[in-house]
Amino acid sequence: MERHIVPQINASILVNAVYAMVNYPVVLVNTLLAPLSMLAVVTFATHGGLIRVASEGALIMLMVSSGTSLQGDLSHLKNDMRLQDMVVSSPTSALTYVFGMAVSEIVYSVPSILVLALISSFFLHLGPLQLLFFILDLALVFTFSITLGFMLSTFSSDIVQSWAFSRLISPILSTLPPVYYPITYIPFPFRYLAFISPTTYAAAIAQNLAGLRQSPLPIWADWTVLVAVTAVMLFIGAKKSKWRE
Repeated sequence: MERHIVPQINASILVNAVYAMVNYPVVLVNTLLAPLSMLAVVTFATHGGLIRVASEGALIMLMVSSGTSLQGDLSHLKNDMRLQDMVVSSPTSALTYVFGMAVSEIVYSVPSILVLALISSFFLHLGPLQLLFFILDLALVFTFSITLGFMLSTFSSDIVQSWAFSRLISPILSTLPPVYYPITYIPFPFRYLAFISPTTYAAAIAQNLAGLRQSPLPIWADWTVLVAVTAVMLFIGAKKSKWRE
């Protein structure tokens, strides 16, 4: 293990998570607002009929937003504070830097995770093995989103541009796809478009674990696609991201 990894993680958590949480606690409300709002809207619109599906979808959406929001944070640190220039000139590698920032995003999202997990616990009754696979499912979504956020941040020249990317990606990955509702609610032939998004497979896995299986694909196919897409994104992120100018 690289000897700089622990100090880097600590620095990332302090700079990117603790500072904002202590000085601007209102941002924590903003992190929770989007997934909680969608959960409320779907629940009210269906008279509680989709609350179990939507409670899982809220956690998936939180992982997406937490991962992709990394691009805004990295863009700010790179373009406004010139922090990436200092990191590049240090012994710290790009992998260590991104890993530390990813951990900071998780720390930053902990309050929202706890709230949504508490809500989900009332409607989902997962056994230990099911819960483990659900956490793995969320981890894959987060890894995909973090990698996408990092890659976009390296190409972004201004934080305003990063915000535009974030506002574009969020609905594409977590609102339009069948994350808060079953895929069977989408009529043909539009249903095939849903399979473009990796969150469709993540949601299908989560619904299967909760006994709400309605995906047309076998569960092993959903896992295979989600793992493969995440691995491809990691490969593309490692090859195409501009770490050094």
